[in-house]
Amino acid sequence: MKYVSTRGNSEPAEFKEILLEGLAPDGGLYVPETYPKFTDAELDALRGLPAAPDAAQAGKNYHEVALTVLRTFITDIPEGDLKTLIARTYTKEVFGTQEITPLKQLEPGLSLLQLSNGPTLAFKDVPLQLLGNLMEYVLAEKGRELNVLGATSGDTGSAAAYALKGKKNLRLFMLSPHGRMSRFQQLQMYTLSEPNIFNIVVNGTFDDCQTIVKEANADADFKKKYKLGAVNSINWGRIAAQIVYYFYSYSRLTKNNSERVAYAVPSGNFGNALSAHIAREMGLNIEIIVCTNENDVLDQFFSSGIYHIRKGSEVKVTSSPSMDIASASNFERFVFDYVGRDSEKVRALWQELNAKREFDIGNSEPGTAFRMTSGSATDKDVLETIREAHKKYGYVIDPHTAVAMKVGLEKREKGIPLVVVETAQPAKFADTIREALGFEAPIPKSYESLANLPEHTTRMENETDLVKKFIAEHVS
Repeated sequence: MKYVSTRGNSEPAEFKEILLEGLAPDGGLYVPETYPKFTDAELDALRGLPAAPDAAQAGKNYHEVALTVLRTFITDIPEGDLKTLIARTYTKEVFGTQEITPLKQLEPGLSLLQLSNGPTLAFKDVPLQLLGNLMEYVLAEKGRELNVLGATSGDTGSAAAYALKGKKNLRLFMLSPHGRMSRFQQLQMYTLSEPNIFNIVVNGTFDDCQTIVKEANADADFKKKYKLGAVNSINWGRIAAQIVYYFYSYSRLTKNNSERVAYAVPSGNFGNALSAHIAREMGLNIEIIVCTNENDVLDQFFSSGIYHIRKGSEVKVTSSPSMDIASASNFERFVFDYVGRDSEKVRALWQELNAKREFDIGNSEPGTAFRMTSGSATDKDVLETIREAHKKYGYVIDPHTAVAMKVGLEKREKGIPLVVVETAQPAKFADTIREALGFEAPIPKSYESLANLPEHTTRMENETDLVKKFIAEHVS
């Protein structure tokens, strides 16, 4: 499998090369030359894996599905090594259950895809734990080092830190916006004391942080000299790992491939919804509902065909901070597919976006053409949905998952089972849970002492040159 850039001006490369690159040299995002297609017989084989009478067998099933999906994308790592990396990553010790991403039925036709069982209690643990092991494997093979530069609006930072801590030949420089994450998220990141982890707190928004990452990567000389890489969802390895749980859950929910399943996906940077889109392109019979908060750039696009990115000052601070973004960094991959993989058209659209802050894809029936349904939820909706879910199902959901549940239930097609894709455990958003339910969200015992630990951060103005200087000073 070779990978090409959405901008069309970078040489095709194999997985191990793009894993360490992040953005392509031409500023685009790497995508497979073609999406592998699963036949009905191959999907039936996944569904026909041995039933899971106990937890150990369920874990094996996830490993089998992961290997079946990932080996179609990762063809330059021997299958035996890939199998070992998958088995080392997805364990009961790390994810609390051998099922890794279990389905919880709330009522007939409504399930929750539980993705928050990892070490930082968020869905991003699922791809990032694997990404860390893949990167360490490839760097050891190549005898190289990598300095990962990332930006977080909430969960990516801690998930990346816990995935890369202690990894050989890897350093992580993670940018986060000052005062724009929950206190629990801050403590998870900032109290981690590891010599290869650097937390840089930026006076700005998440989009400011993301812009710094892109500008540093766009400096080809700096990127080469300081060996920059990425763990944000611009890294294809994350997207590939997320595709797995759509295959896994779909095979659990259906008896044959004529059955449709709808997924309500909380969407910020669009990586999770993109993974669902690609899973559908690979053969899954699924519907996708893109769910946004009041920062509804994606909902506006899927409703109108107009993509308008906002200024940082226009981004609202909401109870679902991982979705408080002005532009979705994975959106370019979807547009690339939508315009028939025409990289010239993509370049033209992004030139227009850079000049005018928006473009119109030019379709009179966007919802039908995009094969996506979308909607948005307010903070008031979030509180009401958290209350309703607890009252009806006895289950506490986090604000991002509440966005997906509210929009998913509103937009679902009658008769089609709905899966709400979980984002994180509610303990990460204590203030919102307290406001909604009047009690504290339970905190896992392993996190009870976080508030008493020292924090390790460097505060910095919103300037790319300052971040580049910091990296240069801390890379030996």
